[in-house]
Amino acid sequence: MPLPVQSPAPLSLSQWQESAELHRQEVEQITIPMRARKSRGEKHPVYDFLHTYYSFPLGRLERWHPGFAVPLEINQTIDLPEKYYHQEGGIAWIDSKKLTFKAQERMQRIHRLLTLTQSRPPNFSCHGLHEWAMVYSGSDVRHRESAPLRLPQSKIDELVSGRPLCCSHFDAFRFFAPDTVPLNRFTPTLLTREDHEQPGCIHANMDLYKWAYKSSPWISSDLLRKTLFFAIEARSIDMRASPYDLSDYGYPPIPIETTEGRREYEREQTGLYRKGLALRSELIAALDKIL
Repeated sequence: MPLPVQSPAPLSLSQWQESAELHRQEVEQITIPMRARKSRGEKHPVYDFLHTYYSFPLGRLERWHPGFAVPLEINQTIDLPEKYYHQEGGIAWIDSKKLTFKAQERMQRIHRLLTLTQSRPPNFSCHGLHEWAMVYSGSDVRHRESAPLRLPQSKIDELVSGRPLCCSHFDAFRFFAPDTVPLNRFTPTLLTREDHEQPGCIHANMDLYKWAYKSSPWISSDLLRKTLFFAIEARSIDMRASPYDLSDYGYPPIPIETTEGRREYEREQTGLYRKGLALRSELIAALDKIL
């Protein structure tokens, strides 16, 4: 399987191994503490989403890949996964012939969703109320084991029933308490995800990590790592704006029950939106190259 004509010159052994080591060290800042907490049976209201909401194995996250059509200089001691790589004449590269039809279809769906999301205007009016809607009436306090609620249940219910709900993200909306479902402006489903995703949504921006790892190893681990740390940033803001008290973890609340808190949330959400536009564009470009 020859390399594509537009492929760059091979990365030397020292170049790409340095990149792989840097990637591993940066990612282990997240993965090592996660494994330690899991071994102790400890919960964390911010980081647990990486192995509950998302499903990418930590070992695969730590392993570096160059991305599609980037050749690597190798020797006989290098162990690359044969599932993805072609090796010939002291050079290895991710082989497009090993891209299965199923994986290609998946990346086409991801590309379409990202392109549609990128084309829409942002909505900054949700104020993070999805986490509040989930605990309405105390029906499912999902993070009870790791963080207490910072307001009485009656105050939470009053806020949810008294403010407009406009969650456009299926994976947030599906956890709404039953009584809050008819209060939401939208009814996003898995099948209508493409109709609702918009770039101001904090969950749509977190999900750039999901779409990146579902496109791995065809996209580079450098891009995957960017989406990982961006997702953690987004999750931190998400949980700070929630009704949970994360002060024991060093996260000050964004009190969206107040006017100033809602303004603060909009500022944070706008910052994520701008970063998300650039990352989403990178991911779309990488998928363009593959597809």
